[in-house]
Amino acid sequence: MIPAVMPTYARADVAFERGEGAYLFDTEGRRYLDFASGIAVTGLGHAHPHLVAALVGQAQLVWHTSNLFRVTGQEKLASRLVANTFADTVFFTNSGVEAWECGIKVARKYHSHTGNPKRWRVITVGGAFHGRTLAAIAAAKTEKMVAGFGPMADGFDQVAFGNLNEARMAVTDETAAICVEPVQGEGGIRAASLDYLRGLRALADEFGILLYLDEIQSGYGRTGKLFAHEWAGITPDIMCAAKGIGGGFPFGACLATEKAASGMVPGTHGTTYGGNPLAMAVGNAVLDVILEPGFLDEVDRVARILWRRLETLVERWPTVLAELRGAGLMLGLKPVGSNADFVAALRARGMLAVPAADNVVRLLPPMIITEDEIDLALEILGATCREMAIHPAKPVPA
Repeated sequence: MIPAVMPTYARADVAFERGEGAYLFDTEGRRYLDFASGIAVTGLGHAHPHLVAALVGQAQLVWHTSNLFRVTGQEKLASRLVANTFADTVFFTNSGVEAWECGIKVARKYHSHTGNPKRWRVITVGGAFHGRTLAAIAAAKTEKMVAGFGPMADGFDQVAFGNLNEARMAVTDETAAICVEPVQGEGGIRAASLDYLRGLRALADEFGILLYLDEIQSGYGRTGKLFAHEWAGITPDIMCAAKGIGGGFPFGACLATEKAASGMVPGTHGTTYGGNPLAMAVGNAVLDVILEPGFLDEVDRVARILWRRLETLVERWPTVLAELRGAGLMLGLKPVGSNADFVAALRARGMLAVPAADNVVRLLPPMIITEDEIDLALEILGATCREMAIHPAKPVPA
């Protein structure tokens, strides 16, 4: 008999009832060091007092009015994002994939609006993950996500991640944009080189197409900048954001330049719940914290400490760990054995992590992580490596 909750997840047999800072507590009272952060969502940890106060305060006023009226929280948050990013305008959504799809619509509408309706296709890259709508899985083309859901939506041309030559060869007179994650999350914590990102910007300019960056997982401070592309010194034309944007309250945003969004006029797009007062109150509170002077510098400092400690761990346990990769506090360990077994072993020792493609274990601690908590994480990781060195798992085939 099918369970009441549709069985689309392979869930671990643990349920959490409360969280505090970098820790979660399950229904049995056991504490876990959270290096999963709800898959890069709870970037400010659990029960952050400023976020709690903002949500409770707004909940006592008004929850929902719809986008038929002005929403002052949207106006405030959009203005702050415009002031602190490349963007000139922002559309708020309920989720990351909706923000991503909004960006695809913006790109197509731009070319139609400027007299080039034949430009509608989008170049994407291997290993990408943009969400699980029909368009998003068609863009990523990952076999496990598209199986059984065909025929796939047309309009996406895939090239190898990191290969500028392939991207150049894929541009045709039907190309509207190229869409890339600066750091692939679900795809295995693969960080794009800064030169690759700069090359994509130049390529887009050369061919008159739009550069669309998916920063749903890599954004909102996770790499030590507000958005990861800032390390390359470039600006996109369109960008989607979500996950950390609400610290755990679900919403997303599509950011764009005035040029890219020139075709987005009343009636071209909409949402019932997107940008509701509750989400905007929390979103503004998250930005309050992240934009505090020195906050992102501290994220960068702590991230570099964690990277060095993990480098040492990989060097010490070469029969257990094959590789360290990533950027900032978006890190991946590639074990020699199964990543699922490694994640389970960490959880048994009271630490949460997230599996990803390419047999990678994602480490996504909250950005408020302390050096003491890094010490605890390395203690747990070290104990797990010792166990696996004594009882090695069968290597995962390349």
